[in-house]
Amino acid sequence: MNWKDKNVLITGVGGFAGSYLAKELISKESNVYGLIRRRADGTIAKNIIDRGINGELGLIEGDLTDITSLADALDHSEPDYIFHLAAQSFVERSFHNSQETQNINCMGTANLLETLRVKDLDSKIVFAGSSEEYGLVLSSQQQYENAKKEYGTIFPEPEDIPEVPIKETNPLRPMSPYAVSKVYGDYLMRNYYHSYGVDTVVSRAFNHEGAGRGIMFVTSVVTNQIMKLKFGEIDRIVIGNLNALRDWSHVKDIVQGYMLLAEKGHGGEVYNQGSMRTNSVLSYILLGLEEAGWNVNNIETLNGNKNIQNPNEIDDSPIFGIKFPKTKVDQLILEGELEYNIEDKGIKVDTDQEDVIIEFNPDRFRPAEVPILLADTQKIQNLGAKSDYSLNDIIKDQLNYFLNKGNRTS
Repeated sequence: MNWKDKNVLITGVGGFAGSYLAKELISKESNVYGLIRRRADGTIAKNIIDRGINGELGLIEGDLTDITSLADALDHSEPDYIFHLAAQSFVERSFHNSQETQNINCMGTANLLETLRVKDLDSKIVFAGSSEEYGLVLSSQQQYENAKKEYGTIFPEPEDIPEVPIKETNPLRPMSPYAVSKVYGDYLMRNYYHSYGVDTVVSRAFNHEGAGRGIMFVTSVVTNQIMKLKFGEIDRIVIGNLNALRDWSHVKDIVQGYMLLAEKGHGGEVYNQGSMRTNSVLSYILLGLEEAGWNVNNIETLNGNKNIQNPNEIDDSPIFGIKFPKTKVDQLILEGELEYNIEDKGIKVDTDQEDVIIEFNPDRFRPAEVPILLADTQKIQNLGAKSDYSLNDIIKDQLNYFLNKGNRTS
């Protein structure tokens, strides 16, 4: 598709993915407009500065909770395409302030759709849903039994186990207020397609990372601390749940997927976006240490109960019917042979330089955790989507970002 001179409105353009999307569309010579909230200090969002696109797009002040400002934004931009990325997207924050998350994500999406309907615009809208909508995905019978014991009930009950890789038809069991808000937006988008003919497509993107990812997200928590450790600013890495397995993509791959859905996505449909691999938070740390210059020999818990030699050894044997690169610790966690808990206190990483301590912080464990996310992306692949970046590529980009002391933060 030729994006030249197409009018594009991006809500959340000052966010992580929104700024990358804007940069790519600008490079395609689109007329890009971005909805931004007024800042008290009058400054431009750091992501826009970091992407080098300030002055290259039309910034429109507005707020998803103010339907009048949305009407003004649509009048100003006259969009052929809308990418609705704006949201309160931090899962942990949604636990502490659920109402804020619902106001922005649910009512904001409703306001945008209703404005489109009333104005009778024929803009095509791509909605940024989330893999978090799937929530409690069951990968083994043992995990199912443990979940039943912990939560008391599971709805809907699984028809088959394992439920991975995750297809668009998987049951939705959201595990956070943020995830619930995305389910709302997902269904509302499709309802407006069927009820009012609004041309909507839903993307359920799995975790996407890269340079400039918000510091509250786990991959940036990890890579920020690794670079601070390298420069002697801290003496250990502090983290929450290491067992969580995530399907991590590079944000640039996801941006290409958004644009592909705008071009070829079928109205009223849902498409997963992801890498079709899953790796643990622990692997993200250990691979990050190696990319930053430490050679990892073995790891053991601080109480000495669990010891793994060569934890970063790559295994690409099939699991859940697909092959993808994973570390030895990933494989052990996936097979249910390894799990870390708060009682382990932390992990000592034996390297060729010095021991690196990974300390567990109980405050960083979520009230309800999503154990595994692994996308089945065949549907969007059939449209032409592909993944160009490896997990190590993502980690390197994030580490390089935090080489700049000004980007590191406490």
